[in-house]
Amino acid sequence: MAVCLALASGATLGLARPTKDPTLFATAPAVVADIEETVIAAGLLEASRMVSVGAQVSGQIRSLHVDLGDEVKAGDLIAEIDSTTQQNDVRDARAALTAARAERSMELATLKRMDLAFARQKMMLAEDATSQAEFELAEAELDATRARIEALDAQIEQRQTRLDTTLANLGYTKIRAPMDGVVVAVVVKEGQTVNAMQAAPTLVKLAQLDMMTVHAEISEADVVKIEAGQPVYFTILGKPEKRFTGTLRTIEPAPKSLEIETSMSSASTAGNSNNAIYYNALFEVPNPARELRISMTAQVYIVLNAATAALTIPSVALGERTSDGRYTVRVLDAQRAPSMRAVEIGINNRDVAQVIHGLHAGEQVIVGEAAPGQNRSSPFLM
Repeated sequence: MAVCLALASGATLGLARPTKDPTLFATAPAVVADIEETVIAAGLLEASRMVSVGAQVSGQIRSLHVDLGDEVKAGDLIAEIDSTTQQNDVRDARAALTAARAERSMELATLKRMDLAFARQKMMLAEDATSQAEFELAEAELDATRARIEALDAQIEQRQTRLDTTLANLGYTKIRAPMDGVVVAVVVKEGQTVNAMQAAPTLVKLAQLDMMTVHAEISEADVVKIEAGQPVYFTILGKPEKRFTGTLRTIEPAPKSLEIETSMSSASTAGNSNNAIYYNALFEVPNPARELRISMTAQVYIVLNAATAALTIPSVALGERTSDGRYTVRVLDAQRAPSMRAVEIGINNRDVAQVIHGLHAGEQVIVGEAAPGQNRSSPFLM
């Protein structure tokens, strides 16, 4: 009886001892799907055109004619500044111009009298009826009158310029929209005093929102892969399921860090290897429904290569690259016996790879060794 129990116990232990099955592999089928290789970047949305509307004269904001979100057309009245000072300046300039013109009229009358006196002295000198000194005095008075008229002409021109300037300043008290757009910011309030002596203060900001510009930050490792004209799409946080598409317009030639003024020398900046370098890639996207807004963040995908209905396998299935540029993969046959296969690969985005030659749809490629209890076949999704 003891012998039988020992044998039974030994048999039980033998069944519990794990065995290695050489046919346990994690596999994935070669499937037909669309594939693309992209550069992924973080993006920021901006209006295609945005203008800060400022005041060119100082004074108190008498009235604002727009509110946040209003649609305006070019030339529409935005705000009015109290124009009392500017109106007074116009009156002074106009009076000064009138006085200069009146003075010129008086000198013209004097010129006529001096011209007649000179002609008379000239005739009398020819008849020895006057002295040379009297003739020369009449000539000098005529020349002096002509000079005064020239000076008055210059003065009139200066005062006309002054009047034009004051009229322009008076016009600046009415601030008008420089373009069609939407009021995206109102910086001042009615009754507020603005000072334009040092810099033009911003009253409102206008933006054209029917077209948005996306600024995508491209790392220095990826910027060499992209170029203008490549297709691009992006998603936003509020609608991750929707793709917004466009075409890459340009890549800025200098990193965005140059936009920030800094006291650091170029040598110390170059020596700081811890600073990540990014370049702005720009493209436009239509926004007719106004669902895209200023300063939204975007997940941007710049398409380097793409193929539709391509035969694809997981990139992890690729083995060593051969001298002729092909890759080796391990393929399971119907009896789950592995064999080596050389395949030609097209697009490889490090997730899936396009198989141009060497495999057929449905064939199982080995992507790794299966752990105990793991499914032997694990189809992948694009």
